[in-house]
Amino acid sequence: MPAKIVVIGGGSGLPVIIKPLVKQDVDLTAIVTVADDGGSSGLLRDYVNIIPPGDIRNILVAMSQADQNLLDLFQYRFRTNDDFLAKHAVGNLLIVALTEMTGDVSKAIAKLSNYLKIKGQVYPVAKEPLILKAKTTKGEELTGEAAITAAHQALDKVWVAPNKGVSASHKIEANPEAIDAILSADMIVYGPGSLFTSILPNVVVPGIKEALQATPAKQVYISNIMTQKGETDAYSDAEHLAVLDRHLGKNIVDAVLTNQTEVPEDFVDYQRWGEISTQVKQDETGIEKLGAKVYSRDFLLLRDAGAFHDGEKVAKVLLSLLEDD
Repeated sequence: MPAKIVVIGGGSGLPVIIKPLVKQDVDLTAIVTVADDGGSSGLLRDYVNIIPPGDIRNILVAMSQADQNLLDLFQYRFRTNDDFLAKHAVGNLLIVALTEMTGDVSKAIAKLSNYLKIKGQVYPVAKEPLILKAKTTKGEELTGEAAITAAHQALDKVWVAPNKGVSASHKIEANPEAIDAILSADMIVYGPGSLFTSILPNVVVPGIKEALQATPAKQVYISNIMTQKGETDAYSDAEHLAVLDRHLGKNIVDAVLTNQTEVPEDFVDYQRWGEISTQVKQDETGIEKLGAKVYSRDFLLLRDAGAFHDGEKVAKVLLSLLEDD
């Protein structure tokens, strides 16, 4: 029986490791944040009160074995001068349409999974849109993922709240499919991706933290290669892990994958990527004090004037960790 791997996150990070993992003999599940409120996803969640579809769309494509022409159409984004349709991706609109047709986002994703011939499962962490909130290290409260990212302030913690127009007393519940996937997994993988706005928005959904504490799965954190302006300035890989552990409620991460290769000083175009960042420093001793084993490798992929994870190399190490059990 194939090993069950659950990857947790959002944004553009997860497809990096999903693409090589779907080529392997594994049962892959992606659990995706529903707190994105920027761009096309933000507009659609406000118009029709639906979970933001952008991250789900990208992960469906990463898992897909469909014809590339169909995937290109699914990913097509309307031109900025198209008025109402400006910047919307076709796939986002299809997720919204199928959710209305079926009355359930899980059914909509299942239908699209079938159309796109995906290998694996994609589950939103909750079946309703949520608002991400954060407290800065100075005690200021920020509301909304886009606002948190734009503020460029050092963060202390994040949590989720009901969507706009929903009573503050409304009880937020995790997607039962996501909880079942976590409890039955052989391996849980956090990231790669933004710590405070892609990974933690999943962890803090009621029911998810408890499932992560209860699962017998081996848990792996993929440390970022670069820091993020304001949010994780000067963070080491151990400091990233400490924040994750704090939000998880205990030190349950077994292994940390961290990049040991130096990013050339003049390679990254910070203006293009809208970041002022530095390479994440390695702190093997700090990671081991938190109860995790360090896997320091050359995970660096330099492309498009940016520093990214080499998904093939990361996937190879993840699979070797499964074999160690």
